[in-house]
Amino acid sequence: MNTFKIEVQKTASSRIKDVDWNNLTFGKIFSDHSFIAEFKNGKWEHMRIEPYGPLCISPASPVLHYGLTILEGLKAVRNKNNEALLFRPQDNAKRLSVSAERVCLPSVPEELFMEGLRELIHIDREWIPTAEGASLYIRPFVFATDACIGLRRPEEFMFMIITGPVGKYYSEPLSVKIETAYTRAAKGGVGYSKTGGNYAASLYPAEQANKDGYDQLLWTDGVHHRYIEESGTMNVMFVIDDTLVTPELTDSILAGISRKSVLTLARDWGMKTEERPVEVEEVIETLKNGKMTEAFGVGTAVNIAPIAAISYKDSKRLLPAISTWKTAPKMAAALEGIKRGTTEDKFNWIVKM
Repeated sequence: MNTFKIEVQKTASSRIKDVDWNNLTFGKIFSDHSFIAEFKNGKWEHMRIEPYGPLCISPASPVLHYGLTILEGLKAVRNKNNEALLFRPQDNAKRLSVSAERVCLPSVPEELFMEGLRELIHIDREWIPTAEGASLYIRPFVFATDACIGLRRPEEFMFMIITGPVGKYYSEPLSVKIETAYTRAAKGGVGYSKTGGNYAASLYPAEQANKDGYDQLLWTDGVHHRYIEESGTMNVMFVIDDTLVTPELTDSILAGISRKSVLTLARDWGMKTEERPVEVEEVIETLKNGKMTEAFGVGTAVNIAPIAAISYKDSKRLLPAISTWKTAPKMAAALEGIKRGTTEDKFNWIVKM
């Protein structure tokens, strides 16, 4: 049902025939259509689906000068009945509103978020890959469009959803470095929200780490660099003494949907979990004495990303061989099974489109 009166203009010529489905580079291939809604005079209007393509915005738009943009990320897959399945999309809608409030952007009503998503997925359903590990990545985002330079609360905005088929984000276990010079997010800042500036600030330190042979960073708190916060763009988990340990949420840590799901599954299995401050020294010490048996990142793009090595200052320590791990492989299989509809969805996480 199209309650929001979404106008639909389909492309005259689909680009799907040009896709190399065996080489789905993450974030570089886009489906045929976009969903767009505009915010003017205090309300969302002009909802439409149109062919994917360049935008026309004012060079004075605040998104270009002050980074006034927020984003989300989720995925769609197809089950054996050719139904499109989404994992906890309402949680993405709610988190988008949390981010919007923090940076003075208007909230997107959950009903509008879901209906725009539903209509777009319906039209571009054939873009959902069927290969193992592949999916349709979905990027909803909101940004300011006022034609005005000046740091103030904007008045005009655009909400968009674009999609594209993707393969696995990481193909190999990660080597990470504990970052103690640069800061991803500070107390009282915007670290808990998905704002564009968070990602821009992380690029340079991550690039330096890549030059030194690391795949990602383990970010630490911005005050003393004493506590672990996130890994790259992921939440991070450790298995210590058979307990699943993850940093507790603060205003400098993103409340990941995958993070929440992993904790729910672990508790359902009867595994002990702890959400608490995790000191850098504890990570190093438990690696030394063998009490840490697994470490992995969790996030929508990566699902479960095993960490094979953790470096701190000039010391590199290896995790046990991944073939000996129990929690991360079980968790990856469980999440994948639920997302693809091959195992029971006892928590009602899946939405069929």
